[in-house]
Amino acid sequence: MPQLDPARLILAAILLLVSLPVHVFFHALIAYRMGDGTAKLLGRLTLNPIVHFDPLGGTLLLITLLSGSSFAFGWAKPTPVNPANLRGGRRGDAWVALAGPLSNLMLAAAAAIPFRTMVATGVEAPLALEVLGLFVQINVALMIFNLIPLPPLDGSHVLLALVDPRTSWQLRAVLEQYGSIILLALILLPSITGLPSPLGILFQVVAGPIIHLLLGL
Repeated sequence: MPQLDPARLILAAILLLVSLPVHVFFHALIAYRMGDGTAKLLGRLTLNPIVHFDPLGGTLLLITLLSGSSFAFGWAKPTPVNPANLRGGRRGDAWVALAGPLSNLMLAAAAAIPFRTMVATGVEAPLALEVLGLFVQINVALMIFNLIPLPPLDGSHVLLALVDPRTSWQLRAVLEQYGSIILLALILLPSITGLPSPLGILFQVVAGPIIHLLLGL
Protein backbone atom coordinates (compact mmCIF):
# COMPACT_ATOMS: atom_id res chain seq x y z
CA MET A 1 0.00 0.00 0.00
CA PRO A 2 1.51 3.38 -1.04
CA GLN A 3 2.50 5.70 1.80
CA LEU A 4 0.30 8.77 2.19
CA ASP A 5 1.89 12.18 1.85
CA PRO A 6 1.46 13.85 5.28
CA ALA A 7 1.20 17.31 3.72
CA ARG A 8 -1.61 16.27 1.41
CA LEU A 9 -3.39 14.44 4.22
CA ILE A 10 -3.31 17.57 6.41
CA LEU A 11 -4.32 19.71 3.43
CA ALA A 12 -7.29 17.47 2.64
CA ALA A 13 -8.55 17.86 6.22
CA ILE A 14 -8.14 21.65 6.09
CA LEU A 15 -9.93 21.92 2.77
CA LEU A 16 -12.87 19.84 4.02
CA LEU A 17 -13.04 21.63 7.36
CA VAL A 18 -12.27 25.18 6.20
CA SER A 19 -12.19 25.98 2.48
CA LEU A 20 -15.36 24.27 1.31
CA PRO A 21 -17.48 25.32 4.33
CA VAL A 22 -16.27 28.93 4.09
CA HIS A 23 -17.06 29.00 0.36
CA VAL A 24 -20.68 27.92 0.78
CA PHE A 25 -21.11 29.92 4.00
CA PHE A 26 -20.27 33.14 2.16
CA HIS A 27 -22.83 32.30 -0.52
CA ALA A 28 -25.41 31.91 2.25
CA LEU A 29 -24.29 35.03 4.12
CA ILE A 30 -24.46 37.37 1.13
CA ALA A 31 -27.79 35.88 0.05
CA TYR A 32 -29.13 36.55 3.55
CA ARG A 33 -27.78 40.10 3.55
CA MET A 34 -29.42 40.68 0.17
CA GLY A 35 -32.86 39.52 1.26
CA ASP A 36 -32.98 35.75 0.81
CA GLY A 37 -33.19 33.73 4.02
CA THR A 38 -33.55 30.31 2.37
CA ALA A 39 -30.14 29.07 3.47
CA LYS A 40 -30.66 30.38 7.00
CA LEU A 41 -34.04 28.66 7.28
CA LEU A 42 -32.44 25.38 6.18
CA GLY A 43 -29.60 25.68 8.70
CA ARG A 44 -26.93 26.43 6.11
CA LEU A 45 -25.88 29.86 7.40
CA THR A 46 -23.13 28.26 9.46
CA LEU A 47 -19.45 27.37 9.29
CA ASN A 48 -20.15 23.86 10.60
CA PRO A 49 -18.42 21.60 8.01
CA ILE A 50 -20.75 18.68 8.73
CA VAL A 51 -23.76 20.67 7.52
CA HIS A 52 -22.09 21.48 4.21
CA PHE A 53 -20.39 18.11 3.59
CA ASP A 54 -21.31 16.37 0.34
CA PRO A 55 -20.34 12.66 0.42
CA LEU A 56 -19.51 12.39 -3.29
CA GLY A 57 -17.77 15.77 -3.56
CA GLY A 58 -15.79 15.18 -0.36
CA THR A 59 -14.74 11.68 -1.41
CA LEU A 60 -13.55 12.91 -4.82
CA LEU A 61 -11.55 15.65 -3.15
CA LEU A 62 -9.83 13.10 -0.92
CA ILE A 63 -9.13 10.74 -3.82
CA THR A 64 -7.68 13.41 -6.12
CA LEU A 65 -5.57 14.97 -3.37
CA LEU A 66 -4.24 11.82 -1.75
CA SER A 67 -3.50 10.15 -5.08
CA GLY A 68 -0.93 12.84 -5.77
CA SER A 69 -2.90 14.30 -8.67
CA SER A 70 -2.01 17.85 -9.70
CA PHE A 71 -5.74 18.57 -10.06
CA ALA A 72 -7.84 18.56 -6.87
CA PHE A 73 -11.53 18.15 -7.58
CA GLY A 74 -14.41 18.21 -5.10
CA TRP A 75 -17.31 20.21 -3.77
CA ALA A 76 -19.63 20.87 -0.83
CA LYS A 77 -23.43 20.82 -0.85
CA PRO A 78 -24.79 23.63 -3.05
CA THR A 79 -26.12 26.62 -1.13
CA PRO A 80 -29.92 26.90 -1.42
CA VAL A 81 -30.74 30.36 -2.80
CA ASN A 82 -34.01 31.75 -4.14
CA PRO A 83 -32.99 34.47 -6.64
CA ALA A 84 -36.53 35.87 -6.60
CA ASN A 85 -35.96 37.06 -3.02
CA LEU A 86 -32.70 38.87 -3.75
CA ARG A 87 -32.50 42.63 -4.00
CA GLY A 88 -31.09 43.72 -7.33
CA GLY A 89 -32.37 40.80 -9.41
CA ARG A 90 -29.68 39.31 -11.62
CA ARG A 91 -27.02 41.60 -10.14
CA GLY A 92 -27.90 40.37 -6.66
CA ASP A 93 -27.60 36.79 -7.88
CA ALA A 94 -24.15 37.61 -9.29
CA TRP A 95 -22.96 39.04 -5.96
CA VAL A 96 -24.11 35.90 -4.16
CA ALA A 97 -22.27 33.78 -6.73
CA LEU A 98 -19.07 35.88 -6.47
CA ALA A 99 -19.00 35.58 -2.69
CA GLY A 100 -17.83 31.95 -2.80
CA PRO A 101 -14.82 32.37 -5.12
CA LEU A 102 -13.80 35.61 -3.38
CA SER A 103 -13.81 33.77 -0.05
CA ASN A 104 -11.27 31.33 -1.53
CA LEU A 105 -9.07 34.26 -2.53
CA MET A 106 -9.42 35.63 1.01
CA LEU A 107 -8.33 32.28 2.48
CA ALA A 108 -5.37 32.09 0.09
CA ALA A 109 -4.26 35.60 1.07
CA ALA A 110 -4.62 34.76 4.77
CA ALA A 111 -2.49 31.61 4.41
CA ALA A 112 0.12 33.49 2.39
CA ILE A 113 0.89 35.75 5.39
CA PRO A 114 2.38 33.03 7.65
CA PHE A 115 4.00 31.40 4.60
CA ARG A 116 5.89 34.58 3.65
CA THR A 117 6.69 35.33 7.29
CA MET A 118 8.23 31.89 7.78
CA VAL A 119 10.24 32.16 4.56
CA ALA A 120 11.47 35.67 5.42
CA THR A 121 12.53 34.68 8.94
CA GLY A 122 14.12 31.41 7.86
CA VAL A 123 11.88 29.19 9.97
CA GLU A 124 12.73 25.52 9.41
CA ALA A 125 9.29 23.95 9.09
CA PRO A 126 9.13 22.20 5.70
CA LEU A 127 5.83 20.41 6.39
CA ALA A 128 4.05 23.62 7.44
CA LEU A 129 5.46 25.50 4.45
CA GLU A 130 4.34 22.77 2.07
CA VAL A 131 0.82 22.69 3.54
CA LEU A 132 0.50 26.49 3.47
CA GLY A 133 1.86 26.70 -0.08
CA LEU A 134 -0.49 24.00 -1.36
CA PHE A 135 -3.40 25.61 0.51
CA VAL A 136 -2.75 28.92 -1.26
CA GLN A 137 -2.44 27.24 -4.66
CA ILE A 138 -5.60 25.16 -4.32
CA ASN A 139 -7.72 28.03 -3.03
CA VAL A 140 -6.63 30.23 -5.93
CA ALA A 141 -7.39 27.35 -8.31
CA LEU A 142 -10.82 26.90 -6.69
CA MET A 143 -11.52 30.59 -7.21
CA ILE A 144 -10.57 30.49 -10.90
CA PHE A 145 -12.38 27.20 -11.51
CA ASN A 146 -15.61 28.42 -9.92
CA LEU A 147 -15.55 31.59 -12.02
CA ILE A 148 -15.70 29.59 -15.28
CA PRO A 149 -19.02 30.72 -16.84
CA LEU A 150 -20.59 27.28 -17.09
CA PRO A 151 -23.30 25.74 -14.85
CA PRO A 152 -23.22 24.61 -12.14
CA LEU A 153 -20.26 26.91 -11.42
CA ASP A 154 -20.61 30.38 -9.92
CA GLY A 155 -19.26 32.08 -13.03
CA SER A 156 -22.44 31.27 -14.96
CA HIS A 157 -24.45 33.53 -12.62
CA VAL A 158 -21.92 36.32 -13.09
CA LEU A 159 -22.04 35.99 -16.87
CA LEU A 160 -25.83 36.14 -16.96
CA ALA A 161 -25.77 39.32 -14.88
CA LEU A 162 -23.30 41.06 -17.19
CA VAL A 163 -25.37 40.76 -20.37
CA ASP A 164 -28.69 42.37 -21.25
CA PRO A 165 -31.93 40.63 -20.13
CA ARG A 166 -32.75 39.19 -23.55
CA THR A 167 -29.27 37.73 -24.05
CA SER A 168 -29.34 36.45 -20.48
CA TRP A 169 -32.61 34.60 -21.12
CA GLN A 170 -31.22 33.06 -24.33
CA LEU A 171 -27.89 32.13 -22.76
CA ARG A 172 -29.52 30.60 -19.69
CA ALA A 173 -31.45 28.11 -21.82
CA VAL A 174 -28.30 27.03 -23.65
CA LEU A 175 -26.08 26.90 -20.57
CA GLU A 176 -28.57 24.92 -18.49
CA GLN A 177 -28.83 22.34 -21.26
CA TYR A 178 -25.20 22.03 -22.32
CA GLY A 179 -23.09 23.72 -19.60
CA SER A 180 -22.41 20.62 -17.51
CA ILE A 181 -21.58 18.58 -20.61
CA ILE A 182 -19.07 21.19 -21.79
CA LEU A 183 -17.52 21.35 -18.33
CA LEU A 184 -17.09 17.57 -18.15
CA ALA A 185 -15.55 17.60 -21.62
CA LEU A 186 -13.05 20.26 -20.55
CA ILE A 187 -12.07 18.11 -17.56
CA LEU A 188 -12.03 14.64 -19.16
CA LEU A 189 -11.20 14.97 -22.86
CA PRO A 190 -7.55 16.08 -22.49
CA SER A 191 -6.73 12.89 -20.56
CA ILE A 192 -8.51 10.80 -23.21
CA THR A 193 -7.21 12.56 -26.33
CA GLY A 194 -3.80 13.66 -25.08
CA LEU A 195 -4.51 17.22 -26.19
CA PRO A 196 -3.46 20.19 -24.01
CA SER A 197 -5.90 20.84 -21.18
CA PRO A 198 -7.80 24.15 -21.53
CA LEU A 199 -8.21 24.18 -17.75
CA GLY A 200 -4.48 23.63 -17.29
CA ILE A 201 -3.74 26.56 -19.60
CA LEU A 202 -6.29 28.70 -17.74
CA PHE A 203 -4.72 27.92 -14.37
CA GLN A 204 -1.23 28.54 -15.71
CA VAL A 205 -2.10 31.90 -17.28
CA VAL A 206 -4.50 33.27 -14.64
CA ALA A 207 -3.89 31.41 -11.38
CA GLY A 208 -0.09 31.25 -11.75
CA PRO A 209 0.59 35.01 -11.44
CA ILE A 210 -1.84 35.32 -8.50
CA ILE A 211 -0.12 32.46 -6.65
CA HIS A 212 3.33 33.94 -7.31
CA LEU A 213 2.14 37.33 -6.08
CA LEU A 214 0.72 35.88 -2.86
CA LEU A 215 3.63 33.56 -2.06
CA GLY A 216 6.34 35.97 -3.22
CA LEU A 217 8.05 33.25 -5.23
